[in-house]
Amino acid sequence: MSEIDYGNPDVIVIGAGNAASCSALSARQAGAVNVIMLEVSPEEISGGNGRFTGGGFRFPFGGIDDLVKLMPDLTDEELSRFEFGTYSEDDYFDDMGRTTNYRTDPDLCEILVKQSYPTMLWLRQNGVRFEPTFANSFNIDGKVKFWGGLACVMWGGGPGLMEMEHKACRNAGIKMFYETRARELLIDANGNICGVKVTHKGRTYEIRSKAVILACGGFSSNAEMRSRYLGPGWDLAKVRGSRFNNGDGLRMAMDIGAMSHGHFSGCHACPWDLNATPFGDYKVGDQFQKHSYPLGIMVNARGERFLDEGSDIRIYTYAKFGGIIMQQPGMFAWQIFDAKAIPLLRSEYRIKQITKVTANTLEELVKKLEGVDANACLREIHEFNAAVQVDVPFDPVVRDGRGTVGLKIPKSNWAHRIDTPPFEAYATTCGVTFTFGGLKISTSSEVEDVAGKPIPGLYAAGEVVGGLFYHNYPAGAGLMGGSVFGRIAGQSAAAHAAGRS
Repeated sequence: MSEIDYGNPDVIVIGAGNAASCSALSARQAGAVNVIMLEVSPEEISGGNGRFTGGGFRFPFGGIDDLVKLMPDLTDEELSRFEFGTYSEDDYFDDMGRTTNYRTDPDLCEILVKQSYPTMLWLRQNGVRFEPTFANSFNIDGKVKFWGGLACVMWGGGPGLMEMEHKACRNAGIKMFYETRARELLIDANGNICGVKVTHKGRTYEIRSKAVILACGGFSSNAEMRSRYLGPGWDLAKVRGSRFNNGDGLRMAMDIGAMSHGHFSGCHACPWDLNATPFGDYKVGDQFQKHSYPLGIMVNARGERFLDEGSDIRIYTYAKFGGIIMQQPGMFAWQIFDAKAIPLLRSEYRIKQITKVTANTLEELVKKLEGVDANACLREIHEFNAAVQVDVPFDPVVRDGRGTVGLKIPKSNWAHRIDTPPFEAYATTCGVTFTFGGLKISTSSEVEDVAGKPIPGLYAAGEVVGGLFYHNYPAGAGLMGGSVFGRIAGQSAAAHAAGRS
């Protein structure tokens, strides 16, 4: 077996997902002559959780002019039909505060909000293409109305994201080394990070550099760490994304005294098909998700509703509802819809790899819900139907106030009686996307030690960073945060490598 020549890099980026790609490209553009990326996975499935994402990016925009700069391919005919509305910085701050119970790190949150649109323009300048977020739209009277402030998605979703970002990195002369696992950070006599120890196909190498950027994800695919930090039972959860996010970046940094930060007992966890693969399937992508629950009801093994399916717009609830499903008996729930809602279901309800039952009567349907108390479930549906405020108009693009009255657990919006056949039900469990706890960084993406001082030469971006999200998050803020802080980490690492920090 021949030796691997990792060269003599100025900056090493650990990871090859969205945050890592932005970090490497930014470092190269900021003057770092030799930048390399180390990826633990094989090349064909590289990209971390970025490859599995739907590709949504959350950023403020004042109207169509801001969006056309990102999506110049939109035609005049499309612009006449598409209604995006606006999404201000204040809206973004409000959403970050509300979804995290106002725990989000104020310094990091401000950078995320203020730098998100400039970072989108930077991505576009580097060959990344965007398209409208059609999954967050409804066609109403010939107009396509987008909602929730999530206007843009990456062209081609997660796979398209990684293809475009990796192409930009290669064009910039950045080398990527696959099946290379970082094991230990190297420190010189003065306490500066001076490289990383890695393994590749059974061999160990020490790669020297002037700066290291950790952008290798959290611990979402590490069952032991999930159980240790998230709590009992989380080792049994399915993993929505990469099998390679084993917490290596966290472990290496904390081994040398880095400060932990953020919500270690929290994670992004969404409703996921009950019989999905243990880890993300590259062919299926994010289509195991089941996110049309606001249009129906969810019941547990006792046949009971256990949450308010319409408490808010989906993009503000899906990342926490998976965790609530985890808390139910047997760690599963069934989503139930009738013929009025079925035409509005998202595309992921039409894939072949799905756990689904259909029936022409409610009595027949509840008997097909495996693991559910059928009699109790039938009573629950009838009680729900009787409580729906049918006199309130239904509007899928806003919180319409069409709720229920008198139920122990209300449904606040988009309530339909489950009374029109045919009926469909989908079995779901919890799919962990990424973990919220991570490393403490400065506003320059420097990793800080337990005394709150920067560790010279060490930077971080993406899911390995803690403090942005607690309990929940607004959809699209994760990818946006990875890009924003990846760009900053690259600039800071390049400056340190050049002796300018």
